[in-house]
Amino acid sequence: MKKILLISDTHGYIDDKILSYCKSADEVWHAGDIGNIEVVDKIKQLKPLKGVYGNIDNHLIRNQFPHDNKFKCENIKVWITHIGGYPGRYNRRVSDCLKSEKVDLFICGHSHILKVINDKTHNLLHINPGAIGKHGFHNKRTMVRFDINGKKIENLEIIEFNR
Repeated sequence: MKKILLISDTHGYIDDKILSYCKSADEVWHAGDIGNIEVVDKIKQLKPLKGVYGNIDNHLIRNQFPHDNKFKCENIKVWITHIGGYPGRYNRRVSDCLKSEKVDLFICGHSHILKVINDKTHNLLHINPGAIGKHGFHNKRTMVRFDINGKKIENLEIIEFNR
């Protein structure tokens, strides 16, 4: 079993509250718009970090993270990308790929809108953790944690902070 903390859209902001949640995870996953390399360094000092770059990320972050990160965690096939859409409204690139490639968990960021949706069309769980950073128009800062146990995603919890 692996405990995952899923964050996105830090936009260069990370604080001790976020880092305390990182400490209790086995891995931290970031869905892009990291903002600066200091965020990466602070997380990597605590836990392994998997992620993707977002549209605001510079060459330093783009050199460390891919546009798409596809991997297996336990028995779950995961795909993380920054801009992807959501069930029924995926962008064309994501939609075309989901037709030909089976994934169990699709993660994206970008919108700053928290969404956890069971996509029955593609038989996957879609998660956008919202934005944990302070940049943008969102009223709440959010992140998601969950456990991956074999082929199951369990104990999913939304963590919310005021701006």
